[in-house]
Amino acid sequence: MFPLEIETLARLLVDEAQSRRLRIVTAESCTGGLVSSAITAVSGASEVFDRGLITYSNRAKQDLLGIAGDMLADYGAVSEPVARMMAEGALENSNAHISVAITGVAGPSGGTEMKPVGLVHLATARSNQSVVHRVERFGDIGRENIQLAAVQIALEMLRDRIS
Repeated sequence: MFPLEIETLARLLVDEAQSRRLRIVTAESCTGGLVSSAITAVSGASEVFDRGLITYSNRAKQDLLGIAGDMLADYGAVSEPVARMMAEGALENSNAHISVAITGVAGPSGGTEMKPVGLVHLATARSNQSVVHRVERFGDIGRENIQLAAVQIALEMLRDRIS
């Protein structure tokens, strides 16, 4: 279902989370559940995967993650502050220890000069630790390629937080 590199990263993530007895939650916008899908494609993921929140709309970000409407209005959904809040909100609204959040412009439409197609903000949070943010500018490499590249980075970031 996924490229071998993503399948391998997901398997390693599940194994590492199992060995440390950690649970994972995702909050996804532009990837629409692909990170959750990659994780749950691994046998044994039920031991470590708590839930996946697909918060594609701004309303979903507000309702499911507790992000204030004025923050979305001030910064836009595709921004560092919103990605950080998504990661924190996912932890707060789950039984997980580690979260990853992704928000971006996968295209082919929706890009602007300030937020072009291929701009993706990712953030991870871990209980009692600071949030880690990463921004990627993949360029207009196609919607599927942007989404898969974001999934790969999200899995890598989760693995880094487990270590």
